[in-house]
Amino acid sequence: MAGPWKDARGITVTTTPTLEGQPIKEYLGIVTGEVIVGANLFRDLFANIRDIVGGRSGSYERILRDAREQAIQELQAECGAMGGNAVVGIDLDYEVIGDKGSMLMVSASGTAVKV
Repeated sequence: MAGPWKDARGITVTTTPTLEGQPIKEYLGIVTGEVIVGANLFRDLFANIRDIVGGRSGSYERILRDAREQAIQELQAECGAMGGNAVVGIDLDYEVIGDKGSMLMVSASGTAVKV
């Protein structure tokens, strides 16, 4: 995330603790969004070597990007339900979970605020 970004509902998200020029009027609480992707997807990706170019897998990167965007959308929806219009201090985490690392979880968390 290169700076503040707004979704269709007008909820701004940023990894910074504040929004420049927009004082925070009210802190509403922590919001989260999680997406879990099955590992069979990853095995298929690694088995399909033709997708790997220059050591990078375009398919794998797309799946991670989509999961990250879905987690952020969940975070924004939770913020909107709380009456907020921005989420500051967003942190993104990626973790392997399940038996034998069979799933990947992408989680986004931040603080819902009114600016």
